[in-house]
Amino acid sequence: MPGLRMGLIRFAVHPTSLIADWPEVYRGYLTGSDGRVFPTRIEVDEEFVGCRRTTSESCKFHVAYPVPEFGRPFISTASLPEREQPYLLVVELARGKIVQIRNQASAWELAGMQIPAGFAAPSRAAHRAFARAASCQDDVARSTEMATEALHHAFRAAEVLTLGYSSQALAGRLQRYKSLPASVGCELQGSTPDSDANELFTAAFNAAAVAVPWRSIESVEGEYDWGPVDRQLEWCEQQRGDQKLLVRGGPLIDLGPDGLPAWLARWEHDVFNLRSFVCDFVETAISRYVGRIRIWEVAARANSGGALTLNEESRLMLTASVLGVAKQIDEEAQLVIRVDQPWGDYQARGQHRLSPLQFVDALHRSGVGLAGVNLEMAMGYLPRGSARRDLMDISRMIDAWSVLNLPIQITLACPSSIDDDPLSYPDCEVDARLWPEDCTEATQAECVDRVMELLLAKPTVSGVYLSHFSDAAPHQFPFAGVMHPDGTPKTALERIITQRQRHKSRE
Repeated sequence: MPGLRMGLIRFAVHPTSLIADWPEVYRGYLTGSDGRVFPTRIEVDEEFVGCRRTTSESCKFHVAYPVPEFGRPFISTASLPEREQPYLLVVELARGKIVQIRNQASAWELAGMQIPAGFAAPSRAAHRAFARAASCQDDVARSTEMATEALHHAFRAAEVLTLGYSSQALAGRLQRYKSLPASVGCELQGSTPDSDANELFTAAFNAAAVAVPWRSIESVEGEYDWGPVDRQLEWCEQQRGDQKLLVRGGPLIDLGPDGLPAWLARWEHDVFNLRSFVCDFVETAISRYVGRIRIWEVAARANSGGALTLNEESRLMLTASVLGVAKQIDEEAQLVIRVDQPWGDYQARGQHRLSPLQFVDALHRSGVGLAGVNLEMAMGYLPRGSARRDLMDISRMIDAWSVLNLPIQITLACPSSIDDDPLSYPDCEVDARLWPEDCTEATQAECVDRVMELLLAKPTVSGVYLSHFSDAAPHQFPFAGVMHPDGTPKTALERIITQRQRHKSRE
């Protein structure tokens, strides 16, 4: 086609003032019809956003975009072919969301779900507003106004529909089993709760994740400090709530930035010696706790990487090696790996060949004894978290991972504040612009409550863990704990306890 630049798809943005206050646009990306993320270069002009990739096939554009009353959630267009004329972005985002809702409602209804009575009104309103927006695109201002209204109603419809699914699917899961076949837990992050909080912990959780950070255990080569791990495990074994705490250990190997001991840097170009050190630590750790820890998170963040100068192939090989060693040491252990950014947002940088799902699938097919995957959902954090998405997108992501036929665990992090958190990792911050209002206890509680209910409704989800318990101890994600630094509980903790009691009453 004359004048068409291959690999470029362009969108018109109105009002143009949005571009000046829209840093999230540079984190947008394109995906193919099969969901794979294309390495994407975003080019911003005065009133246009250009998305460039190396292929010219039809694609979807994913970007955080302001929706009235819903903040700036990540949204995608429908699949669009390249053309010389720019698309009006908000119209295509509204089209994409409405198509997604319609397809999902149809799929759930065919599966036996009763569509909630409150779904019809916002769904009809979204379709009416979109019809007006699509038919008056020559009047950009009017079309933008109507498409924005359509987006608002579409997100409301998606919320009602997904909450209805959560309630009905969870009720069905509870009817099929004597008790909910999924753990609700929390990561200890190297410390244990104060004695005053022990009852709160066991009222909210029936599982705990004991941190086993190689970087601090063997900060000097050959010198081990197992004290913090021993104390966490002893604390877990001493707790007596309704039932004994289920204990998960790890991650043993963190292949994210600064996840490995600093002294390993001199071996980063010697993959064979590096593998020997890694496997030796895994063997030592699992041997020490055989019979006490039955579930091991063997590796974390191998999909995205960042440790040393390891490329994707080296990380895949290391992960397969440590899984094999772990299985040899404890044949009865369940071995899990952690995947961060499970939507694959990081692929847009063009430094990864495999999607997160393909990375795990390659390990699973190799027969190394993988028994599950832990998806890290750090909602609205930068730079190592995921963009904030609505419940329907979360549901669809879990369904996509379910094709592996592996039990899925979730590590969930939601912030309760946008202030500086002196005890969190320095390279992690809350992206306050993505939320519909300031991050507060209330917004955190609603996020945790709704997302946890949805996750527990999924038959492939075997456990949901919060990223840490108290903000008073060092942690990765700012203000994602359910206890204030002063030792008082946050609203989210009360919601979790209430939710667990509600589940028990249904059993």
